[in-house]
Amino acid sequence: MDSLTQLTLGAAVGEAVAGRQFGRRAMLWGAVCGTFPDLDVFIPLGDAVRDFTYHRSFSHSLFVLALLTPLFVWLILKLHPGTRDHRARWAWLVGLVFLTHVLLDCFTVYGTQIFWPFVTTPVGWSTVFIIDPLYTLPLLVGVLAILVWRGNPAKARRLNRAGLMLSALYLAWTVAAKLEVERTAREALAELDLEGAPLLTTPAPFNSLLWRVLVMTDAGYLEGFRSMLDGDAPLRFTAHASDSALLRGLETDWTVNRLQWFTRGFYRVREVDNGVVISDLRMGLEPHYVFNFRVARISNPHPEPVVPVQLPGIRDFSRLRWVWSRIGDPGAT
Repeated sequence: MDSLTQLTLGAAVGEAVAGRQFGRRAMLWGAVCGTFPDLDVFIPLGDAVRDFTYHRSFSHSLFVLALLTPLFVWLILKLHPGTRDHRARWAWLVGLVFLTHVLLDCFTVYGTQIFWPFVTTPVGWSTVFIIDPLYTLPLLVGVLAILVWRGNPAKARRLNRAGLMLSALYLAWTVAAKLEVERTAREALAELDLEGAPLLTTPAPFNSLLWRVLVMTDAGYLEGFRSMLDGDAPLRFTAHASDSALLRGLETDWTVNRLQWFTRGFYRVREVDNGVVISDLRMGLEPHYVFNFRVARISNPHPEPVVPVQLPGIRDFSRLRWVWSRIGDPGAT
């Protein structure tokens, strides 16, 4: 999830666990611990693909964070020696904030490598878009209540707990919505004789009512959209090409293999300015995707690998306006 959401979640959990004992220090350290795992983005790992695919690996591992929890508690007690009698409370705060951070990331399409280094495949359930105001808003209200409502701290704490509960219920809703969308999608694919085709369902940007359905085929991929308000309207797909032939000669290239693995096969290949570009289809809306990497230059008889470069993503805000129209209108174009 986005940094603001993780910071807010950490603050809300910190307050719920230890606000009575430590006051605003609980919220402050919750926010710090909620932000800490994402600081790996500032660690250069060698090239654009390594930076992209190793994010949310070691820094989000349950094993690594469990080892770091005593270190954080030690640091907190150094800064707040008057709270030494509450060492266990601090440990609960740090541990639960770390845990909720990585679990929340598991609800996104990219997921996180929570079992690193023993299992490096990201755990990703793809039920929440990376920024979802309906998840974040209840948390934010609860945290602001603690900060502002000084005259009635008990009521502010109840609001904070209510925010955590509402956000958790919202996650449960997204799981139920995804299961329904996948059921509809598989029925539609059966009609197209594509029962075994790789399928991905993920929320459209900033909401959980409209879902994007992605299907990989031999010729490329199909993209469709399903709103929870569509009723009996059929799920329709639009076909798009992917020039996988451009990868001939790159079968053993580490960068190509890494992107194929990380995208779980949901990628597009095309030629751009005499180069081979791989786009991660999981983040974006056709035809614009956020993560695009130039991995080779076109040459004969085979393409030549190059140091991967991330190309700038194109943001088409008119597509976001279409998203809101499509939620209630199956015929929106």
